[in-house]
Amino acid sequence: MKKVWAFDIGASNGRLMLSSFDGHKLYLEEIYRFSNQPVHLTGHYYWNILSIFTKMKKAMQMSVQQGHQQIESMGIDTWGADFGLLSDTGELLANPYSYRNPLNDRGMNEALQHISAKELFDITGVETAAINTVFQLYTLKKYNPALLDNADMLLLTPNLLAYLFCGEKQNEFTISSTTQLLRAGETSWNKQILQRLSLPDDLLAPTTASLTIAGQSLSVINREIGMSPVKVINTASHDTASAIAALPLEDQYSVFMSCGTWVLMGVPVERPVISEDVMESGFTNEGTIDGKYRLQKNNMGMWLLQQCRVSWEREGIATDFNKENQLFEEAPAFRSFINPDDQRFFNPLNMMTEIQGYCKETQQPVPATQGEMIRCILESLALKYGWLLHRLEKLTGKYLKRIHMGGGAIRNQTLCQLTANATGREVVAGPIEASAIGNAIGQWIALGEVKDLKQARQLVRESFPLQYYQPQDQIKWQEAYQRFERYTGL
Repeated sequence: MKKVWAFDIGASNGRLMLSSFDGHKLYLEEIYRFSNQPVHLTGHYYWNILSIFTKMKKAMQMSVQQGHQQIESMGIDTWGADFGLLSDTGELLANPYSYRNPLNDRGMNEALQHISAKELFDITGVETAAINTVFQLYTLKKYNPALLDNADMLLLTPNLLAYLFCGEKQNEFTISSTTQLLRAGETSWNKQILQRLSLPDDLLAPTTASLTIAGQSLSVINREIGMSPVKVINTASHDTASAIAALPLEDQYSVFMSCGTWVLMGVPVERPVISEDVMESGFTNEGTIDGKYRLQKNNMGMWLLQQCRVSWEREGIATDFNKENQLFEEAPAFRSFINPDDQRFFNPLNMMTEIQGYCKETQQPVPATQGEMIRCILESLALKYGWLLHRLEKLTGKYLKRIHMGGGAIRNQTLCQLTANATGREVVAGPIEASAIGNAIGQWIALGEVKDLKQARQLVRESFPLQYYQPQDQIKWQEAYQRFERYTGL
């Protein structure tokens, strides 16, 4: 049975998954999972890229020691927008900044004095946000110009890691589409934007299509790990693009939700959808594994609950999904609502304090217990997804009849059921490891083992369990939605 390595590295943890394919069915096995958190240092947030690289090699060694000797290829997907800078000798110049770096907001506001948000959207089809690569670069220019002056090449995070393994410098299409530096519908860097912002227009490594072979693992890596050479493949390098590749979408009336720290919700489209309504609704157009696009919105996901867990752990309070579900059921329904995407929740010192402050300021009952906090977060998330569904239907002119949820957050079955309730649509949940499976799918297609994306999605249906959720208590949820809109101002 043939095997590939799929590295799925998110903004809170990473994992190596071994994908096997017998010609009829896909199999997935977790080899190693590791924490990945930004490091706060000298007032900035950085990614510890060398630690990530070291843990990736450890995972590969573990796989080889378990008897997985003949590996066909490896692929890497990560979160979007972030990058590393190389010198002219190929050395990494500094630890890459995290998109949560607080200076990015200031850099974005200054950059928008030179080119407007509307013009940027009209050119790129990408939502203007401080995390975007274009604004991170401008922030560097303003506040760390020496680093930018010494840089010879920019590699986006998954391609930086691929470079460390194979020595090739290129930026894959789906991850490149998150930068707000590609012209909509095209695959080459837009030098006009770079020049308008007085940024070097030859800094970014060339873009390359998904489903291509980047190179082969370096001999020094092979010797260290004790393995034969492995192809390094440009799968869908953006984790959301990989996740969508694995969701068994049935038709043009299906919505995708890639669910983790963030939730990316949208629909596949042939070409970028650029209009004033799309821009004002905060939607964006990013690439898919088959060279097309997805009209989506980046939304808050489990970040809110993850940060509350941090506070509870500091207080010595242990929690898990089962305990949280029990506490949720014990708390009164529809008591307090927040807009999960309010900027105050992006990176607060204390998430619970911010949520309580929001409720107090909007004259709602303030969540005091764990259960009330969990109930407030999960109901607010689900109601926001209902709001997004209505916007998607307006933008596409279609009645969207089902929602496909994939990713680690669907382990929270309560969230899946609440999403069905809040949207009034059937929810199909699965697969859980959607990004890793989509990563592997890209490799199997590139290797010629799977014909195309249509066949791959059918294989997902036949290989991994799916769970179905039907809407419940619709009258109560419609009433709650009206209150949610009133308290959030949406």
